[in-house]
Amino acid sequence: MSWNNQPSPAPAAPAPKRPGWARKRIAVPAAAILLFTGVGIGSAQGEDTKEAGDKPTPKVTVTVTAKPARVKDKAEPAPTVTVTKTVTAKPKAAPKPKKTEEAPAGTAVFKVWGSAPSGVDITYGSDGENLDGSGLPLTKKLKVKDDALYYQVTAQLMGGGDIRCSVTIEGETKTGHARGGYNICSAQLNGDFSGGWD
Repeated sequence: MSWNNQPSPAPAAPAPKRPGWARKRIAVPAAAILLFTGVGIGSAQGEDTKEAGDKPTPKVTVTVTAKPARVKDKAEPAPTVTVTKTVTAKPKAAPKPKKTEEAPAGTAVFKVWGSAPSGVDITYGSDGENLDGSGLPLTKKLKVKDDALYYQVTAQLMGGGDIRCSVTIEGETKTGHARGGYNICSAQLNGDFSGGWD
């Protein structure tokens, strides 16, 4: 019986592995070549179809359905803001008296109107006669005297208000206005040498 004293052969060494960067160096250019080849074929096929006059290839529409977004709790409505404006009404001024209004020939017409919450002190008349009036609106008439130089009306506010006043003789009217405090409204018509009023 003989024994073979020869040593058994050593196992074969495993093949060396390529490093990761080497694999990427081959894979990236290969992917780029495939991409450009596909684009070229697609564009060439489109050109051939147009040249041949064949019917164009029908377009394919791909629809992607996304999951609906999660609905959050219902939002509370925004608070309601209410804006309140306070408007102070301005006193309405009475219309200006017309020149032909109730002024018959030989008569002077005196008027005072408006708002005087604290009261008003009124005087009216000519250079030779001064009369007192009260209350708003006021309308007074006097016979015109040949020797009168002027006819006037004055109204003084007693602490506040807004008033107007006028005097009218033979179609001629003069007006005045006063507002606030103790201001005075005054209107006056003067006689002229020809017997008229201005």
